[in-house]
Amino acid sequence: MWPGIIEKAKEGGLDVIETYVFWNYHEPVKGQYYFEGRFDLVKFVKTVQDAGLFVHLRIGPYACAEWNYGGFPLWLHFIPGIQFRTTNGPFQAEMELFLAKIVDLMKEENLFATQGGPIILAQVENEYGNVEWAYGVGGELYVKWAAQTALNFNISVPWVMCSQEDAPDPIINTCNGFYCDTFVPNSPSKPKMWTEDYTGWFLSFGYPVPYRPVEDLAFAVARFFQKGGTFHNYYMYFGGTNFGRTAGGPLVATSYDYDAPIDEYGFIRQPKWGHLRDLHMAIKQCEEYLVNGDQTHQSLGINLEADIYHRTANNCAAFLANYGSSLDANVTFNGKVYFLPAWSVSILPDCKTVSFNTAKVAGKKSVGDSTISPSASVSELSLSNSPWSWYLEKVGIWSNDSLTANNLLEQINTTKDTSDFLWYTTSIEADEKKDAFLLIESLGHAALVFLNKKVLAFGYGYHDDASFNISEKISLEQGNNTLDIISMIIGVQNYGPWFDIMGAGLYTVILADLKNVKKDYSSNEWTYQVGTEGESLGLDRTDLANSSLWTQGSSIPINQSLIWYKSTFVAPDGKGPLSLNLASMGKGQAWVNGQSIGRYWSTYLSPKTGCTDKCDYRGSYDAQKCQKKCGQPAQILYHVPRTWVHSGENLLVLHEELGGDPSKISVMTRTEQVVCSHVSEYDSIPVDLWKPNSDSSSQTPEVQLTCDQGWKIASVHFASFGNPKGDCGMFAQGSCHADVSSAVEQACIGKQKCSVPVSAAKFGNPCPGVVKSLAVEALCSA
Repeated sequence: MWPGIIEKAKEGGLDVIETYVFWNYHEPVKGQYYFEGRFDLVKFVKTVQDAGLFVHLRIGPYACAEWNYGGFPLWLHFIPGIQFRTTNGPFQAEMELFLAKIVDLMKEENLFATQGGPIILAQVENEYGNVEWAYGVGGELYVKWAAQTALNFNISVPWVMCSQEDAPDPIINTCNGFYCDTFVPNSPSKPKMWTEDYTGWFLSFGYPVPYRPVEDLAFAVARFFQKGGTFHNYYMYFGGTNFGRTAGGPLVATSYDYDAPIDEYGFIRQPKWGHLRDLHMAIKQCEEYLVNGDQTHQSLGINLEADIYHRTANNCAAFLANYGSSLDANVTFNGKVYFLPAWSVSILPDCKTVSFNTAKVAGKKSVGDSTISPSASVSELSLSNSPWSWYLEKVGIWSNDSLTANNLLEQINTTKDTSDFLWYTTSIEADEKKDAFLLIESLGHAALVFLNKKVLAFGYGYHDDASFNISEKISLEQGNNTLDIISMIIGVQNYGPWFDIMGAGLYTVILADLKNVKKDYSSNEWTYQVGTEGESLGLDRTDLANSSLWTQGSSIPINQSLIWYKSTFVAPDGKGPLSLNLASMGKGQAWVNGQSIGRYWSTYLSPKTGCTDKCDYRGSYDAQKCQKKCGQPAQILYHVPRTWVHSGENLLVLHEELGGDPSKISVMTRTEQVVCSHVSEYDSIPVDLWKPNSDSSSQTPEVQLTCDQGWKIASVHFASFGNPKGDCGMFAQGSCHADVSSAVEQACIGKQKCSVPVSAAKFGNPCPGVVKSLAVEALCSA
């Protein structure tokens, strides 16, 4: 998928692609390196270079990124005497070795800019300034050591440290956040750089889906360059998917869509992509002034201002800003009156003509969510009639390689993250049949409890606090009772001070009788089993698809905990990516042809409140401001790249932990794409039509329709010139209407992109004296 995604980024106006370098996947075993498949770093950098773009290589090696363990390998944790991210000899030695490995790999391939390659920037460490306080003097010394270590590699391009106010010269400290216009580097010799502008926010199980309005995002970008910014990066521009167990913890979801301009499936998200593309073009119209001009500031009123970049007295570019969040305004600048909506920036590349305003989205929209959602444009294959097989796991200890201890072991230190699961098993003796209360306390992240091999309870935490308690009334049989608890982690901690020693698993087990007489079983003899039986057998592997381990039958056991399911499907026709709908399942992990598509947890619903149908972009944004899908699962659709499937039958395997109904699973693909545009005859002139020193009144606004690469406009569903009503997918004629379908079809059918002028001269004047607009809805097909 890389070339197509990178090309869409380039078309969107990007010059540079940033990437992290994930230590835990490039060195999964100490001294054993891996740079293959989607972790082929050299190939990725060269693919960006082939597209004519630059690279910012964020080596770190700490990444955060909501990635498992922040990108650190778990073996690092078990080096004697090690402490992460501080002045600690064992850690510094390993970090320096990995940095050297990556730098040498790039040098060997001539990939730094001074060697003719695309890498213009590199990063050491990541957001350490947010946690440095927790490490005391050791943290301050570590920053200096990390900076000097990076400089010693002599890569001949600048190094940066983001969110690091004490970054030593010449390391460039940069800003991360929703807004960075007020950020000032720690030295006047350093450029003002923004390494992470959040296009949305990451997704966690049990939470609503966050999104960020494009008007606010564009406002933040324009303000940054208005105030002297030189380098800006979106986080994320393409969101992507955390396949397998790469999603970090606790409880970060598999989807990393991030409400990005290019969605998780690689499709362009409108209007975000198109509006930002026009913004980038407007800013680049000002480039010679921003780079070479002298900046002056002018107040235009309350919350109103202009920043002007002069090359000569009469040769300039300007940014006019209304940074108030409620009141629109008319301002006078250079003897002309300009309308500035609240929370917006207008860009004037010649100090006269507005080529772009951040609040005026020129109607570029696409229908539905970025995910592949059920609609007329989607092909859906139900697996209800597919042949299913299953395997029921043993509850509790299932092999001879178990271990015992007279205390409750911390989970990550015990499993070393080789599995999400750790079984805790002990015995409870009762002198008679009786009722009691069982109290279990856990550091997280979830646990399923069995008493005498029968499901008793399920408990779980959430992203911001993964710890939880289970309190359950139980009935004990006379004699020996078996207590089996399978503790589950959902991603190893990836952020925070000393994140590497944050634990998981049980820490208290107490039994109380009905008279509240308590017995602490935490120091009982416990037997431990790492992982599940199905994992040990390798049931996710394709070479076991026909194994006799699997049970076949016409009646599939449903709502069964700790069960593996297997079936096959023929991929729907087309070239586009696939989506697996797992709404009917509980919690678990899924594989297609042996490739893990990630963890699912469809039964964990978000709170019913906190979402809004429409989010006001005006005013400061945070991750909780704009949310959707309250009261629903965070994720039910799971990305399956088309390259992971083949013609004929494909193998689907699921490990269901809680209980679900696999017969209701479906495989989906997008076969058509709806694109829309709604533009007024007096809308802002699109920036790609803007010409310096021209009269804007002589330029005609245009409806612009763009299909995804490889797709073409096949039909026009709606085209009305007048005062059409509604939004994309629900356009309707207004009281003033001219049917312009034939003109739009002539301009657009069979093309990947097209533009249609919005003018009464072209379409006639169905209602004189009324400001008219053109609304178009078209269908793209592959």
